[in-house]
Amino acid sequence: MPRYELTLILKAMQRPETAAALKRTVEALMQHGAVVRNLENLGERALPYKISKHSQRHTRGGYFLVDLDAPSTLVHSMIDHLDRDVDVIRPYFVKQKLSTELEECAGIIQPDYEARFRRRRK
Repeated sequence: MPRYELTLILKAMQRPETAAALKRTVEALMQHGAVVRNLENLGERALPYKISKHSQRHTRGGYFLVDLDAPSTLVHSMIDHLDRDVDVIRPYFVKQKLSTELEECAGIIQPDYEARFRRRRK
């Protein structure tokens, strides 16, 4: 399954309402076959311009990133679903590129305490 990043702008709401809207969104993603990897809150901020959605004008919004693996057929159906949600101002899917290079884990590197001590004494 391809990896996607869903950028969500939710209308400015109190924390319980925001949590309920995010829960609805993530549950809908999982019902359509997506595997949600990460959910990141970027905070609430002023929108770059006024956005009219569901007969309301929005000037502030909460920004969220959802990292997910999903079938490619999910994108269009989820955009339609999220466009109907009254709490979502703007949904935007971005397909992530798969990295073919695997980085080798270096393990735990022991810090050089003596070099740090020598730097402080000079």
